[in-house]
Amino acid sequence: MSRANPNDDHPLGLTVHSLPVPEQGLADGGRTRGGRWKMLLVLLVCAAPVIASYFTYYVVRPEGRRNFGTLVDPQRPLPDVVGTALDGTSVNLRSLKGQWLFVSVAGADCNADCAQRLYLQRQLREGLGKEKDRLDWVWLINDTQPVAEALLPALKGATVLRVPQADLTAWLVAQEGAAVPDHLYVVDPIGNLMMRFPPKLDAEGAPKAKRDLDRLMRAAAFWDKAGR
Repeated sequence: MSRANPNDDHPLGLTVHSLPVPEQGLADGGRTRGGRWKMLLVLLVCAAPVIASYFTYYVVRPEGRRNFGTLVDPQRPLPDVVGTALDGTSVNLRSLKGQWLFVSVAGADCNADCAQRLYLQRQLREGLGKEKDRLDWVWLINDTQPVAEALLPALKGATVLRVPQADLTAWLVAQEGAAVPDHLYVVDPIGNLMMRFPPKLDAEGAPKAKRDLDRLMRAAAFWDKAGR
């Protein structure tokens, strides 16, 4: 029986594998997140012309066609102001975001001009047909007087809030020579005041206002859905 020659002893060969460096893993993760953000930014940049083209075609003035309403520039966001509903509930105006808003302003006594605007608001919204659920009818009362009982049935479906006159004046912009309550206003779902209709809108101007509202609803149909 042969024995190993002690002179043949050699040190054992060991292969040492390097361990991953934690900092390297974190750096790789950071690069991955950064790449995703860059990709998202590229997609947004690519989509911007499409969104702009829809807005320009339906709203601004394609081939010389004028819109009836005036675009508000710069846009003015809903203020961080708390209004009071007719039942006494406190409602922050910013909570109305997420839906197109069709807004009027008047005192609670609601004179003949006010009644005409409320009627046109309701009729213009109803005229949108199946798209009407994407447009909220909003009446902002700028005083503390009681609303006449006879008017309440006509307000069914409307959002009615009392808001201090000073807050409304700071937010809404009237045409030169007109007052804030003379207009009807449109607020987009992001919460920006973006359009006002000419003062003292009447039955003659109503079809033109409806045309603008139709264009807005069509232009936003691919990204805006009913409800908040």
